[in-house]
Amino acid sequence: MRALIVIVLVAAVFALAAFGINALNQTRDWTDQPVTINVIGEGEITATPDIGTFTFSARGEGDDAQTAQNVSAQAINDTVAFLMDSGVEEKDIETSGYTLSPKYRWESDADSGRGQQILDGYEAYQTVTVKVRNLDESGTLISGVGERGATNISGLSFTIDDPDSLQEEARNAAIVDARAKADALAVQLGVRLVKMVGYSEEGSGYVPKYDTATRNSAMTVSMESSVAPEMPTGEETITSRVYMTYEVR
Repeated sequence: MRALIVIVLVAAVFALAAFGINALNQTRDWTDQPVTINVIGEGEITATPDIGTFTFSARGEGDDAQTAQNVSAQAINDTVAFLMDSGVEEKDIETSGYTLSPKYRWESDADSGRGQQILDGYEAYQTVTVKVRNLDESGTLISGVGERGATNISGLSFTIDDPDSLQEEARNAAIVDARAKADALAVQLGVRLVKMVGYSEEGSGYVPKYDTATRNSAMTVSMESSVAPEMPTGEETITSRVYMTYEVR
C-alpha cells in the first residue's frame, strides 16, 4: 500500500513539474513578443485646378438620314474649327457620343378611330468633349461654341491634370505626421522606437470639382451667347491618411 502511495506522489510531482515548465515556456513566448504602438498620419495638399473640361452637342434634322447627318456635321465642324483657331489642340477635342435616329409623328384616322406612326425624318446628334488647358480662355471658348450652333453645353468641371504627383506629396506629409506622432508618443510612454513593423494607407482623397453655378452659366451661354462668363476655378484639396506600427522597447 505504501509503495502505491509513493508511486502516486512521484507521478504527481512529475506532473506538477511538467505543468510548471510548460507555463514558464508560455510566459517566455509571451514576453518575447515585441511591444508596438500604432499611429495615424494625415497629410493635405491644396492646389489650383489646371484643366477644364466641358461637352457640347450639335443636332441636325432632315427628311433623310444623310441630310440630318450633314446638318449636324456642319455645326460640329464649324465649332471644332473655332476651338482649334482659339488654341485648343486637336488631341483635346474628342467625340464622346453620336446618335442617328428616325423621327415619327402620330396620325389619327377619323373614319376608323385608329392611328399610326408615320416616319417624319431623321435626327442626328454628335457630342464632343473639350479639354481646356488655358483656363483664362474657358469662358470665351464656351461663349464661342454657343454662337456656332451647339444645342447643349454642359458638364464643365475643373480638375488637376496630374493628381498622382500631388497625391504623393500628401502621402509624404502624412508619413512625416505619423512619425512625429510616434516620436511624441514614445517620449510620453518612456520608450524608444526600434523600427517600423507595419504600414497601410487609405485611397486617394482627391475628387474633381463640378461647379453647379458654372454649369448653369454655360447653359445660358448656349442660348444667349452675348457675354463670355467668368469661370472661377477655386482650389482643390488632396488628402492622404496612413497607418503605421512601430516596435518599441
